[in-house]
Amino acid sequence: MVGRPNAGKSTLLNALVGQKVAITSDRPQTTRHAVRGIVHRPDAQLIVVDTPGLHKPRTLLGERLNDVVRTTLAEVDVIVFCVPANEKVGPGDKFIAAELARLDKTPVIAVLTKTDAADRAEVATQLLALSRLGDWAEIVPVSAVAGEQVELLADLLIARLPAGPPLYLDGELTDEPEMVMIAELIREAALDGVREELPHSLAVVVEEMKPREGKDLIDVFAVMYVERPSQKAIVIGAGGSRLRDVGTRARKQAEALLGTRVYLDLRVKVAKDWQRDPAQLRKLGF
Repeated sequence: MVGRPNAGKSTLLNALVGQKVAITSDRPQTTRHAVRGIVHRPDAQLIVVDTPGLHKPRTLLGERLNDVVRTTLAEVDVIVFCVPANEKVGPGDKFIAAELARLDKTPVIAVLTKTDAADRAEVATQLLALSRLGDWAEIVPVSAVAGEQVELLADLLIARLPAGPPLYLDGELTDEPEMVMIAELIREAALDGVREELPHSLAVVVEEMKPREGKDLIDVFAVMYVERPSQKAIVIGAGGSRLRDVGTRARKQAEALLGTRVYLDLRVKVAKDWQRDPAQLRKLGF
């Protein structure tokens, strides 16, 4: 799945899988690596890959996120191009359409996302605009939130898959490591309600995760990295209130994921200009 930032890709991935495997936010560039969700059907197994929003990068991080998208596009059997119904087709959509036009051997299904957030006239206008962007194998309006036409999209994707053995065991919904998923849950909680400049500057690393001896409890030690001391103050909040709130919400999500009680040790550190520093990007997993 490809699209500009905040086009509804992660929400659609979760709807296809039937369970949350990718974090979502109304902030651009929430997704920072390729996230695989696995859809099990009696007739097929569909591996859906959510990618970062393809964009014109301003930082080294942005360049590396675009590299993730382009590498993924070269490896898949079908591409889903997501364009939101509630925003006019813009330069970002045209930029991606031009990129996809170069991949003449891979079928592209254009999906109009977020149809629940637009009225019928807006949806009709957007479908027409989307049809003019490229030569698509199909055009499908979808609402992941309302569950409308999600199964139809899965059918259209499966019809274009090659025959072969299943790649994952029945019941597996993602191949994301638990430590990575918990780091993402923390970042999702931290992104809620923050100022515009912070989302791009926020990274989370789970440094250690281990069961506590003699207890039905898992200890998780995580660090939230920001680029400036002023951002650290925003994340922590007055008297540590915001950090406690983020920790509480992330811990509950982690407990649901792991099926056991979690103790979450959450700290905030400054890594100056990490988005532009190759060494720090490597340290943070990019």
